[in-house]
Amino acid sequence: MALLDRLAVREVSSRFLSQEERIEIADLRQAGLSIRGIAERLGRAPSTVSRELRRNAHAGGSYRPFHAHRQATARRACRHRRRLDTNPALRELVAEWLSQRWSPQQISRQLRLQHPGQPAMWLCHESIYQAVYEPGTTLLRPAPVAPQHRSPLRTGRDHRRAHQKTERRRPRFEQPMLSIQDRPFPPEDRSEAGHWEGDLIIGKDQASAIGMLVERTTRNIRLLHLQARDSDALHAALHERMSDVPLSQLRSVTWDQGTEMARHTAIAATLGAPIYFCDSPSPCATRLEREPALRRHTRATSTRPRVGTTSAT
Repeated sequence: MALLDRLAVREVSSRFLSQEERIEIADLRQAGLSIRGIAERLGRAPSTVSRELRRNAHAGGSYRPFHAHRQATARRACRHRRRLDTNPALRELVAEWLSQRWSPQQISRQLRLQHPGQPAMWLCHESIYQAVYEPGTTLLRPAPVAPQHRSPLRTGRDHRRAHQKTERRRPRFEQPMLSIQDRPFPPEDRSEAGHWEGDLIIGKDQASAIGMLVERTTRNIRLLHLQARDSDALHAALHERMSDVPLSQLRSVTWDQGTEMARHTAIAATLGAPIYFCDSPSPCATRLEREPALRRHTRATSTRPRVGTTSAT
C-alpha cells in the first residue's frame, strides 16, 4: 500500500469526510446498513454518503476506505483552472490593458463597467495579481510603454514580496513613531487643509531620488531635490521647501517607513508639525494617485531630475 501524501494526513475542513469517517462508512456498509442509515450514524447528508461510495470506489467496485481517502486527497490537491485560463477573450482583454500600464484595480473596475451583465467577464484584482505572478505566465512580458520592466505591473515587480505577521515586526526606528492610525482624522476626511503625505521617487538604476509631498485637500504638490538618499538630505530639503508654508497650512506630514525618515523627530521639530508613518507596506493613498505620472515624467526627462519649483495639480 502506497504511503499517504502529506495532504492526506493534515487537518482539513470538517466539510470534507475524514479518514475515520471513511473507515466507518466501509464498516457500516459491510454490515449491511443502507445509505440513509450510514448518513444518520455519521451525521451527514445521504447524498454525501452516496457520492462518496460512487466517486471513490475501487476499480473492482468495492469500497476501500484508505484507497478512497487517497483518491479524495488527490482530487482536492488538483489545481483549479483560473477564469483567465478558460476564457481567451478575457485573457486577451486583460493582457491588452496591462500592456497600457493599467493597474489590476483599474482593470477589475473597468471589466464590470464594460460587461455589466456578464459575470464570466469579471475578475477581482487579486486574480489578476495571481495570474501575473504565476510561474511561466504569458502575462509576464514588458509593456510597450515601459520596456525596461519585465513585469506589466506599474511596480515592475514579477513576484510577491514576503510578508511577515504584524506582531513579529520590529519597530522601524529607535525613536517612538506616530502611526497613521494616530492621526486625528479618518483617511477619507479631507476637509482640513494643511495635512501632507509624501514619499521618495527613485530614479533610474536608483542613481537619483526626489521627494514628493502632496497636500490632501488642495492636492498641491511640492517636489524635493535630494543630494543623497539619507535622512540628513531629506531633513535639509524639507526645511528649505516648506519654510514658506504658514503654520496653518502645515499641520502634519505622513510618510512611508523609509530609512530616509530616520531623523523624523528632528524633522518634526524643524517643521513644527508631527510626522505620521504609514502602515508597512501600505503606502499613502494620496501619494499613490500622483506618483505613477510623476515617476514616468521624471524618468522621461532625465536620470537625475532637478526640481526647484512648486508643481500644481
